[in-house]
Amino acid sequence: MKKIILFSVIFTNFIFSQVYYVSNKGDDNNPGTIEKPFYSVEKARRAANEYKKLNGLKENITIFLREGKYDLNETFRLREEDSGDKNYRVEYKAYPGEKVIITGAKRLKADKFYKLTDKKLLASLPSESRNKILVYDLKKDGIFDYGIHKQIGHSQSVVPSPMELFIDSKMMKLAQYPNDGFILIGEVIDEGSKPRVGDYSERGGIFKYTDERHKRWINAKDLWFQGTFKYGYADDKIKVEYIDTIKKIVKLLQPHLYGIGYGENYNHYVALNLFEEIDSPGEYFIDRENGKLYLYPPYDIKNSDIAVSMLEYPIISFRDASFITLSGLIIEICRGIGVYIEGGEDIRIEGCTVRNIGTCGIFMGQGAKQTFPHITVDDYTGEPISEMIGNLQGHIYNFTTWDRKGGKNHKIISCDIFSTGSGGIYLSGGSKKDLINGNCLVENCKIHDYNNRNKFLWSAVNVDGCGNIVRHNEIYNSDYQGLYVHGNEHLFEYNYIHDVAKNSNDVSAWYIGRDPSDRGNIIRYNYFENIGRPDRKWTMGVYFDDAACDALVESNVFYKTASFGAVYSNAGQDLIVRNNIFVDIFGPALQMKSMWWDFSTEETWDYFFGENGVYRKRLTKLLDIKSEPYKLKYPNLVNWLDLLPDNKTFYGMYPQRNVFENNLMFNCEETTRLVGAYAQFDMRNNYVTHTNPGFIDYKNRNFKLKENSIVFEKIPGFKNIPFEKIGLYGDKYRKIEK
Repeated sequence: MKKIILFSVIFTNFIFSQVYYVSNKGDDNNPGTIEKPFYSVEKARRAANEYKKLNGLKENITIFLREGKYDLNETFRLREEDSGDKNYRVEYKAYPGEKVIITGAKRLKADKFYKLTDKKLLASLPSESRNKILVYDLKKDGIFDYGIHKQIGHSQSVVPSPMELFIDSKMMKLAQYPNDGFILIGEVIDEGSKPRVGDYSERGGIFKYTDERHKRWINAKDLWFQGTFKYGYADDKIKVEYIDTIKKIVKLLQPHLYGIGYGENYNHYVALNLFEEIDSPGEYFIDRENGKLYLYPPYDIKNSDIAVSMLEYPIISFRDASFITLSGLIIEICRGIGVYIEGGEDIRIEGCTVRNIGTCGIFMGQGAKQTFPHITVDDYTGEPISEMIGNLQGHIYNFTTWDRKGGKNHKIISCDIFSTGSGGIYLSGGSKKDLINGNCLVENCKIHDYNNRNKFLWSAVNVDGCGNIVRHNEIYNSDYQGLYVHGNEHLFEYNYIHDVAKNSNDVSAWYIGRDPSDRGNIIRYNYFENIGRPDRKWTMGVYFDDAACDALVESNVFYKTASFGAVYSNAGQDLIVRNNIFVDIFGPALQMKSMWWDFSTEETWDYFFGENGVYRKRLTKLLDIKSEPYKLKYPNLVNWLDLLPDNKTFYGMYPQRNVFENNLMFNCEETTRLVGAYAQFDMRNNYVTHTNPGFIDYKNRNFKLKENSIVFEKIPGFKNIPFEKIGLYGDKYRKIEK
């Protein structure tokens, strides 16, 4: 009886209020007013739900978080019962003008760092750093969970990061060699087993090292190499079994998906997790056996905010919740996902900063738990999971119509996402199988430095499902992908994508591939700048891989983009490339390879077109291109797997109905390249010039055309591209300097 009376007394203080306040100086026994705020956001969530039960939802419920850091020991979870409705929302907001940080971190005290004096340890360090290293005893501070390093890479599961260190909200660097650049792989003695072709003997590769620095690491207990060990897109992080300084070889403990290769300028790696290489400001190492953190401080840290990541699950999780807004929050420092969204409708993440995240910044839809015990592609087995990523890419490769429960009408607007381990945003929603639009949106976001751990398959924005939108974003600073796409009817417009695909191969700014039923995607009004490098063989701007079909590439600007095609296709159909501007391209503006007659083999044909082939599974078993809704929506797809009179080749093998028209090519090394017996693009009304055609300001990269540009004469009907509208725009969350 006492409990009932106490609750009633407390609750009557805020029963008629629709605004609650939370402060890390508050108390959960308070009424949640501005004068007497709650201590926890969890208490505010419960109070909002009690209010809804008693009063209904007659106006927005707003929960203001006051300035401060909120370090969570467990995920803040919002479920269906926490929802608003179509008329009134539930909002979690930073109080105006105040800095609110929600983390999955534990704070370290600067005054508990002490100088390293152990002579044996000092002797193993580079001479230049021996008198600069600080030590923190994590065990004495009650911290015992440091996470573990695991193999991560192409076609493997995304796992939570091990413990990472942050000073003043900046990620410190796990001690590595070299500090910048890479080590080239030397002569390969043994490629190791190749899981990609079904060799699951788990034999690690052996190769000669090319840098004498390896001699310093023979006693390292937990040494890892991360790089591209065979192909320029297939990243991996592999543990070292041993280093033999007599034979000058390295033996890896685990295999790489494709085996080890050498001789290309992208066959390289960095050495990670080395106490012996703490030699530059900001580097650190964690001795997991003894629970000690070693740091070369970036500066005097006595007044710094120092934290380590702890939480392996999302910091904030929405499952089947709807009509809820997060705005103005900083969400940072965890080992897993920053914000997770599954199911529901109209979740809005507005004006938030998501940074220093172990895996993906904002992740929409389920992940997948791999149950097959080896690195694999075609033999993959698994099951959907919530709040973890797992081997999502393996699952979607084998189940392309998988409904990941991304929900609908979710919006990520005016956010900054950076310093993440495994991609910036994973956008999902809608149904690929039934062609139902998700209408989920990423708009006006700045996304950069998003590959701290996983690389190629984890882009600034990954997209799947049907009918989702990516627009007005700025994406930059990655050695690998900018956008990676699955699904249908997505729209990509007004994005500024630059400085991606910079240190890899067979990589692009925008990618879709290997499923001819992924159709109806639109890429328009985007600006691609500094994509790839001239010394990488295969870098692309917009990449239609392995018979990707039916897309519109219209009114984009490509500048200093791509060695292998600013727009590139492997044997696609129904691709329209129209009204684009190509400037200073260091490869062809357009390239198509008719892959079935250029570089494929009989084995390749069987892999794609055989009875159990990839295309047959994706076009007849996971969905049926001869039935609704595909038959009605995409009539050009219906006969894609029909045999031609030769009883050998399929209709889908022949590129057709591709058009390259009304495009301007200025100062391009090469204009168009068609390779293979049946490569096809109808070239219409394009203009090639090495004289400035009338850009408003070529020197300062303003590629809008002047009204009197010769282009309008040379290409009748050419539509001026609204260059000034591309990229980020100013709003209540973002100021844009003119």
